[in-house]
This record gives sequence, structure tokens and C-alpha cells, in this order.
Amino acid sequence: MPAEQLNVLARLDQAKTQWYHFMAIVIAGMGFFTDAYDLFCIALVTKLLGRLYYTDLTKPNPGTLPPNVSAAVTGVALCGTLAGQLFFGWLGDKIGRKSVYGFTLILMVVCSIASGLSFSHTPKGVIATLCFFRFWLGFGIGGDYPLSATIMSEYASKKTRGAFIAAVFAMQGFGILFGAIVALVVSAGFRNAYPSPSYAQNPAASLVPQSDYAWRIILMFGTIPAALTYYWRMKMPETARYTALVIRNAKQAAADMSKVLKTEIEERPEVIESQVVAADTWGLFSRQFLRRHGMHLLATTSTWFLLDIAFYSQNLFQKDIFSKVGWIPPAKTMNALEELYRISRAQALIALCGTIPGYWFTVAFIDIVGRFWIQIMGFAMMTVFMLALAFPYHHWTTAGHHTGFVVLYGFTFFFANFGPNSTTFIVPAEIFPARLRSTCHGISAAAGKAGAIIGAFGFLYASQDQHKPDAGYSRGIGIRNSLFVLAVTNFLGMLMTLFVPESKGMSLEEISKDNTGEEA
Repeated sequence: MPAEQLNVLARLDQAKTQWYHFMAIVIAGMGFFTDAYDLFCIALVTKLLGRLYYTDLTKPNPGTLPPNVSAAVTGVALCGTLAGQLFFGWLGDKIGRKSVYGFTLILMVVCSIASGLSFSHTPKGVIATLCFFRFWLGFGIGGDYPLSATIMSEYASKKTRGAFIAAVFAMQGFGILFGAIVALVVSAGFRNAYPSPSYAQNPAASLVPQSDYAWRIILMFGTIPAALTYYWRMKMPETARYTALVIRNAKQAAADMSKVLKTEIEERPEVIESQVVAADTWGLFSRQFLRRHGMHLLATTSTWFLLDIAFYSQNLFQKDIFSKVGWIPPAKTMNALEELYRISRAQALIALCGTIPGYWFTVAFIDIVGRFWIQIMGFAMMTVFMLALAFPYHHWTTAGHHTGFVVLYGFTFFFANFGPNSTTFIVPAEIFPARLRSTCHGISAAAGKAGAIIGAFGFLYASQDQHKPDAGYSRGIGIRNSLFVLAVTNFLGMLMTLFVPESKGMSLEEISKDNTGEEA
């Protein structure tokens, strides 16, 4: 028979939605707002960086970042994120969620500002300092993944937990949109203040010196909302589950949550004895973990890995895809700021019509439909839409059909977010025991970022035309064949989802079989 649950945890599981739930969503969500802004705004400014630092005025086309530089600028933050997820995930279980929560935010804010202040006027100096600060920016962002997910899961009631964690993650959508809007406003302002001809008309005059300020402002601006929430992060008490089940101080947990829930909570000594004093102690590398959660960890890591190959390929290289299907005019027909404006507008439309609605559909339905079915459906629909783009790819690239391509492309984002991009974040925060929850979420998220790195670096090279690759690149398999590869990746993700357990409507202790005396 399952052991009786601690009163403080039972109260949290049964709590009605209150003001502190919304405060927790905003406090944790603002971190993700900044995460998404910082990770994806670099895609908006790479073309401008190429023009600023790598243009040869004797060439017929404006400069672009060399392959190795483009890969470094795009991927270095992802490498930092992977390292941060592993380190802060482990640290969140070792010294507490709250203890390191403020530090990750400070690291993000400082390194985001430093990225925009990258010094030197030589290409090598600017790119080197930009990459240095973006690595540590990614390191801070990485810490936010396991900590925010774990904190929200441990604060929420069991009936609304999925929606609350999804709402935190949904702030990514607003971060991506805000990045595109900031780039739109900055590029429009600079374009009107410093009008210039297209590159084809006058290569030298098409790139006004003031453009160098534009990308720096864009990189720095996203820190403002996150910085405003630092005070509230520091005011949050440690989660009751960490205090009671990891530190083993049930009375302190009850006292903390009495203040949050505004009601008196007392614990019975015999329940403390069974749930705290006699609690399980086995660790990550034990036979018990392998038997109970080994398949779960394989499922969460593999599905997140496979998803992020496709998701980051799509997000980071939207500008290249839109250019190649003709939705954005050839670079030489625009000046530098006009190109930035067009890329930002395209990304804003995709975020507004596909990305953000997908996140909030998940918030609305995850505690009704469940994590498992949303993830299966999302992977399946992403596979279908990728194939719908790939098979008639030549049709989509002909004049008059570009809008159809963009609509289908937007649907892949919708079902990524109303699907595995949300659920792969939610499930690892629910199915592992409290003392390993942050670590296992960090491992799962790091597997995802390994997939993102493959997507970011691999797609850059693989999508090159088989006959006319971009300058400095070798021949690839082309965008059409790359879309086929991404479709297969999504299909494999759907298959691995079969090993993901459903956690809808259950307490965290019930899901993880933590201290219940049951075998998983």
C-alpha cells in the first residue's frame, strides 16, 4: 500500500490556482523570455555581421560570414547552454533550486550586454569577443532550463501542473517575437535616419557605418525584462519538495508553504518518519535508478535530442530558407538595414502565426489530452508537413507559390510547440524523484542541445545547393533533401515517444514512485 504523503505536499497538490502561481510563472517565464530572445536573435543579425565585416566591394554580392565563423557565432551559445544545463542541473539538486536561480539570471544579463559591447573593429576581434561572451551567456541560459522547470513543477498543483510548466516555457514564443520586433524597430529607425542605396547601385554607400550599432542594440535589449525579475527570484522560498525530501526538513517546508498558501500546515510525526527519515537514498548511478527510471531517461533524452535537430535547424536558418524560396529578395537588391528589416518581418510573422499559438494550445490542452498524446501528435504532424514541403519543393520555389511554402513552414512551428518542443521540457520535470529531478532534467535538456548543435552546424552545410553552394561552402544535399532528413528525424522522435510515461493528473511522488515503497 502506498505510503501517506506529507501534508505540505498534499496541500500543494490540491491547492486552487492562486496569485503565487501566476507570480511563479512570470518570475520563471521571464528567464525563458530572455533565453529565447538571446538564443534566436543572433539569427537576425548574422547577415548584417557578414555585410559589416566580410564585404569585398569588388564582388557582385555583399559579404556573408565565412562557414566556420557562421557556425561559431550560431552554435557557441548552444555549446554553453549544454554545459550550463548539466552543471546547474546537478547544482540544483546539490545545494537547492533557489540558491543558484538568481546567479543564472545575473550571468545572462551581464553576458548579453557584454555581447553587444564586443570590442575591436577588426572582424577577428569582434567575432572572438562575441563568441566568448555568447558561450557564457549560453551557460547561464542552460541553468534556467532545469531550475525553472523543476521549481514550477514543485510549486504547482497536480491538476494544473502541466499548464503552468507549459506557460513558463511558452514565454519563449514571446521572447522570439520580441526579438523580431526589436530588430524591426531598430532597423526601421536606422534605415529612416540613414537612408542608403542598394548594394547593386552603390556597394560602399549601401552599408552606413551606423549599422554597426544596430546589431549591438538588438543583442542587448532583451535583458531588460529579465533584469526586472531578479528581486522576485530572490524573494521566492525554496520549494517544499526540496526542503522536505532532499534537505529532509519537513517542518521548515511546512512553515515556508504556510506563508505562501496563507494557511497553517502541520506535519504528523509518523508521516515525517516514513517520508523523510526513512526516505529512499539511491542515486543516479545505482541499479535502483536504472531499474526504475533508466528507460524514462532514455526516452526523455532521445526525444528531446531528435526534436531539437529539427527545431533549431528551422529556427536558426529561417532567413536562409526564406531567401532561397524567394520570400526575401536577393541580398544585392537591398542595403544592409533593409535586409535586416525584411528578415525580422518574416521571423515576426512566423512567430506570431505559428510559434506563439502552438505554445498556448499546449497550455490549454496539456492537462486535458495529456503529455503523451500531444507529443505523439506533434511529431507526427511535423513529419507530415516536412514531407509536404520536401516532395513538391520545386513547386514551392517557383513564383506565385512562396506563400504556400511559408504557410506550411509555419504549421511545422505550430505543431513543434503544440507538441514535443513543449512536452519534452515538461515531462523530465515530473517523472524523476525530487533528489534527482533537476539533474535528470538537465541531462535531458543537454541531450536536446546536442541535437540543436547538430541541427545548427549540420543544416548550415547540408542545405547548401548541390550545384551552386554559397561562397566558402562545399556542396551539400540541398534544402529539399535536408527537409527529408528532418522528416525522418521527427518520425524517429515519434517512435521514441512510445517509451515516455504519462504524468497527467498525478502527484510528483506518485509518478516517480518516490518514497512510496513501490517498484516502478
